[in-house]
Amino acid sequence: MKRAYATLFFSLVYAANLVLGQTSANQDFMRSTGKIYVVVAVILAIFLAIVIFLILLDRRLTKLENQIKQHGSHN
Repeated sequence: MKRAYATLFFSLVYAANLVLGQTSANQDFMRSTGKIYVVVAVILAIFLAIVIFLILLDRRLTKLENQIKQHGSHN
């Protein structure tokens, strides 16, 4: 499971690098005013929050699945 998370993370980092690596007049304006960094920071914060939420949800579901398996084996 950790390998899947690592692969997803590096894929998204690579995609972000491709997107941010392209230059245009609009991006140069955003960089010169510093707003591009705010946009990147907000997107990164949202992405990290979603990843953390999914990891915690996966742990909770695994714990519940184990409890169901243990409860079913007692009967």
